[in-house]
Amino acid sequence: MTGGAGMYDFIIIGGGIVGLSTAYALVQKDPLAKVMIIEKEQQLSLHQTGRNSGVIHSGVYYKPGSLKARMAVKGRTSMVNFCRTHHVAHDVCGKVLVATDREEVARMDALYHRVQQNGVTVSKLSRDELSGFEPHVNGIAALHVPQTGIVDYKKVSEKLADLLRDSGVEFSFGSPVVNIEEGSDLVTIETEEKTFRARFFINCAGLQSDRIVKMTGIHTELQIVPFRGEYYKLTEEKSHFVNSLIYPVPNPDFPFLGVHLTKMMDGSVHAGPNAVLSLKREGYKKTDIQWRDMLEVLTFSGFWKMAGQNMKEGTKEMVRSFNKRHFLKSLQRLVPDIMEQDIVTADAGVRAQAMLRNGRLVDDFYMIPGKRSIHVCNAPSPAATASLEIGKEIAERIPERTSVIVS
Repeated sequence: MTGGAGMYDFIIIGGGIVGLSTAYALVQKDPLAKVMIIEKEQQLSLHQTGRNSGVIHSGVYYKPGSLKARMAVKGRTSMVNFCRTHHVAHDVCGKVLVATDREEVARMDALYHRVQQNGVTVSKLSRDELSGFEPHVNGIAALHVPQTGIVDYKKVSEKLADLLRDSGVEFSFGSPVVNIEEGSDLVTIETEEKTFRARFFINCAGLQSDRIVKMTGIHTELQIVPFRGEYYKLTEEKSHFVNSLIYPVPNPDFPFLGVHLTKMMDGSVHAGPNAVLSLKREGYKKTDIQWRDMLEVLTFSGFWKMAGQNMKEGTKEMVRSFNKRHFLKSLQRLVPDIMEQDIVTADAGVRAQAMLRNGRLVDDFYMIPGKRSIHVCNAPSPAATASLEIGKEIAERIPERTSVIVS
């Protein structure tokens, strides 16, 4: 180590939108708190935050009473209000969930009743009513969710970072954490260059969050398994095929939402994601392999149990990954007018999905308490939407600061 770097009330590991929102909640609660954000990259929000679909979710899919349901509903309002207050461009454009056959209509009806329990505004659409919203969509019925919106979460992160700097929050970039010592009254965090000390730290490391947990000596059966979300986008000439957001009715037997079409803030329309195993935690190309990451997945019993349980749908995802025409067929179920020449490859993202040894995917947001820490160990979608509420939740769980720590 090249030396010490002072002492803090709170250190946050991870500069994505959840880490930034947590810092924002902490300084809102205690403006005198001394806060540091440690980020292993040279810039903020480089991974999940900067590579998602930009949807402001409304809380449609999530189990009533779960953290996801509660925080998505409240988080949508918080995020829209934040964007309005701080002049971050966004669009509450609504979305439709489209049923293309009778089996999907039955699932749609079940989802409609579940949505009511989450307090989300939603209405049923007939075929003709659906055409009024999305003329190019093929569907026999749909749900309309008017509160869903879109935003560039990288822009939200930039605004949060500006506000945090104005509040005195410090940042350490290019600082991978290599060791953590969590004592009874103090935490020591070592990076490749410096050593930091704090009264408390919060792990918001996303794709690396399980490794940070292990550094503190906490035993958990949870492991992050990375799934790459592969996207196409419509050519500019065909972007008028989509007015807002078009989703399929989700299959409850499969843990991902399925291929959908999303209008972006720049006017483009993204189609996807396809969900396939990534052989690198931050691997955005099919050819990206990191041996440590790959071996951790392939030697993890939970992965093979999950793969066996989802073999049929998982095989479809793999075929779509390597065959553009199969991906196109999934899109044409929703918008038949899209042709192969109308879609081009777009940037991929990687989802940090927590999995247990029994093969079960952790379905809800999941936080693990330590002696002087909180570890956010599962925060996939809708975490960006809910980030401000996740930050508030974490701030409420941290013991009150009894005195100002001075360097």
